[in-house]
Order: sequence, then C-alpha cells, then structure tokens
Amino acid sequence: MAEKPKSVIRQTDDEARRQARILLRVARFGALAVLDPETGFPSCSRVLLGTDVDGVPVMLGSSLALHVRAILADQRSSLLVGEPGRGDPLAWPRMTVYTRAEQVVRESESWTRIRARFLRRHPKSALYVDFQDFSFFRLVPTSASLNGGFGKAFHLVDEDLVIKSRAVDAISRDEESLIERLNAYSDILSDLRLKGSVTGKSVAWKIVGLDASGIDFAQKEQLSRIELVQPVEDREGAEQLYLNVLKSLARN
Repeated sequence: MAEKPKSVIRQTDDEARRQARILLRVARFGALAVLDPETGFPSCSRVLLGTDVDGVPVMLGSSLALHVRAILADQRSSLLVGEPGRGDPLAWPRMTVYTRAEQVVRESESWTRIRARFLRRHPKSALYVDFQDFSFFRLVPTSASLNGGFGKAFHLVDEDLVIKSRAVDAISRDEESLIERLNAYSDILSDLRLKGSVTGKSVAWKIVGLDASGIDFAQKEQLSRIELVQPVEDREGAEQLYLNVLKSLARN
C-alpha cells in the first residue's frame, strides 16, 4: 500500500498568527473572489481594503459592480492579500481569507466609524465614498490559508485574525482623539523607520488607525503596522502604551 503523502501544512504558531494579522491589516487592496450570480462562474475583482476596530477587513464597493452584486446574493467570498517584491513572486507571503460579507447599514454607528477609518487610510476615496450606490462591507473571516513563503503553509481559524479584547469598544470611541494627540509627536514620527519606509524622501509616517492590537501607519500610499505583543485589555493607560511603542521604534 502506498504511503499517504505528508501534509505540507505546518503547526500554526504565534509567529504565523502575527504574520497573518499584519499581512491582512497592511493590505491597501486585495483580490476578492466571488461567484457570479448570473452564470455561477468564479469571478475575481481588485478591491480597496480597510479594517474595522476588531481587525475584520472592510471593503468599499458600488452596487453597480459585479462583485458587490455577487456578495449580496451569496455572502461567501475569498480574499487574497499580499504583495510581491523583487524576484520570484511565489517567494513572498500571501494569504487567502475565507469570509462572509456583512453589509454595513448606512448612517449607522458602525458606518460612521468605518467611514472615518477608511478615509484616513484612503483619503482619495472621499470623492465617492458617500455616493448612494456605494456601501461598506465587513468581510468577516471564517478561516484562512497563509503561505509565508516556500515550505511555510499554515491553516488559521477566525479567532487567529479577529481582535479579542475588552478594550476594543473603548479604544474605538477615543480613536480619533488618540490619533490626533499621538500624531502631534512629529519629532518622533519623523524618526520612525518602519517596514516599507520610502527611502530617500523626507516624508514622515503618520498614524491612521489604532486598535487594541496595534498601530497602523501611512507614508504617502505606503502602509505599515506594528502589532503589539499582547492586546490592550484596558483603555486606561493605552495612550501611554502607544506612545512608548513610538518612542521605542524611533530609538531603533
């Protein structure tokens, strides 16, 4: 009897979870795969991405687009994130996230929060974000397949990607004011050397998102993220914690 082939899937560890969360949360865009409701054939579209305060990826799309009509007919979709650099594109990390789409009710508290977060990440979307045919969708992960490079395949579950913290809502309520105060430390932000820094240009990073698990930065159209070792569990002291992280990054 022939031996069963060994599984190529590695044991999921904390480093794989961390890589997956960062890969998802620094994605400015992704490839969304859906089923065409008219033909049943798979269809794939590039979509702009943001994240909600619990780490769930968010998409903005028009009802005129096929992929939006598709997820309104069938919530299931697959989202591919991860950008290649030089050399073999298959040597670079990427991840497919299996999701169920939830349309965000316009003018609701969730819509207002997501809109503000999305615009900080994609300021040019202000040109069309309020058009009546556009909606936000939370692409809630059910599982994911992470390929961290050759021989580095992992299976993840929803809890590996979604932020679980008692402080999620509290930080969300204060996010805008926290970002404004932290961005005032221009001397620290100008010294940051984050992954993806634009070299040869004197453009400082700025904070565009805060959540209980990390800090999102933007430099021009480049995004970067610092994932905290442990999620913040108490709003009290969170601002000082974020500031300490910035100072540590500037020193390094």
